[in-house]
Amino acid sequence: MSELVTGEAVALELRPARLPSRALAVLLDLAVAMTAYVMVSIALFAATASLDEAAQIALSIATFLLVLVGGPIAVETLSHGRSLGKLACGLRVVRDDGGPIRFRHALVRGALGVVEILMTFGIVACIASLVSGRGRRLGDVFAGTLVVRERVPAGQASFVPPPPPWLAGRFSALDLSSVPDGLWLAIRQYLTRMRQLDPQVGSGMAERLAVDLSARTGAPVPPGVPPAMYLAAVLQERQVREARRAFGNGATAAGPGAQAFPPPPVSAPAPQAPAHHPGPPASAFPVPQAPSPSAPRPEPASGERPATGFVPPA
Repeated sequence: MSELVTGEAVALELRPARLPSRALAVLLDLAVAMTAYVMVSIALFAATASLDEAAQIALSIATFLLVLVGGPIAVETLSHGRSLGKLACGLRVVRDDGGPIRFRHALVRGALGVVEILMTFGIVACIASLVSGRGRRLGDVFAGTLVVRERVPAGQASFVPPPPPWLAGRFSALDLSSVPDGLWLAIRQYLTRMRQLDPQVGSGMAERLAVDLSARTGAPVPPGVPPAMYLAAVLQERQVREARRAFGNGATAAGPGAQAFPPPPVSAPAPQAPAHHPGPPASAFPVPQAPSPSAPRPEPASGERPATGFVPPA
C-alpha cells in the first residue's frame, strides 16, 4: 500500500493545510536544519583550520548547500513528503493528483524554497500562500504539489455507503484472509470520502484499489461492476463475516450465503402421543422388549418354532 498511488490513504483526505500550520512546520524544520548546519560547520572549522581562507569559504558554501538545501530535499524524497516539522504538525506534501512526491518534486520545492524562505525570510512564501486558494507557495505551484493535513478529527468521518442490493451476497465465496489491514483501511477511507474527491481522481483511486483487492483475493472484478460498488460490496462481506464470528458460530458454519446473524429460536411443538405403525422397527439395531406380565403370552402355531427373543443383526 505504500506504493499505491493513494499517498498511503493520505490523498483520500485532500484537506489543504493553512498558513499557520505550515509556518510552524517550516520553523521546526529550519530549527533542525540550522542546528545541524552549526554542528557541521564547527566540526569542519576544527578539521580544516590549516587550510587557507578560500578553501574554508568554499567548504562553508558547500556545507550550506548540502545541509540547508540538500538535507530537506533528501528528507522529503525519502519520507514521501513527511519532514520532521510536517510530521509533528500532521502535514504531508503530495502531488496534485494525490500521489506521493518524488525527487523532482522535492528538488523544485527545495530550490525555490531558498528564495522564498531563506533569502526573503519567508515573506514571499507567506504572500503566495495567502493569495493561493489552497495555500500553496511558489515551490508548490511550480512542482505541482500540495500540502495536506494527515490528521482528521474523528467526528468528521462519515459512514461507509452500502452497496446496491443486486450486489448483496455476490462475493460470499471470496477468500479475504490474505487482504492486509492497511488495504481495508484505505478502502474504508476512500468509501467514506469519495464524495469529497475530484471525480477523475476518485475514479482512478477506486480502480487502483479494486485491482489491488482483486489481486489479494485471487478473483478479478466482475465485468460490468463499477470499482466503487465492488469495493463497497467486498467490504460489506467482510463486515458480515466479522459479525458471524462475533455473534454466532452457527451462522459461520452454515457456509456462504448464510444470514449475518442467527435466526430467532423457534418454540418446540407440544409433544403428541406416538402413533402405532405396524411393521419393522425404525432402528437399525432393535432391542428386544420383555413381554408385559399382564398380557397373555401367545401360543406358537403348529409347525412354527417358538420365538426366542433373538434378532439377527441387519
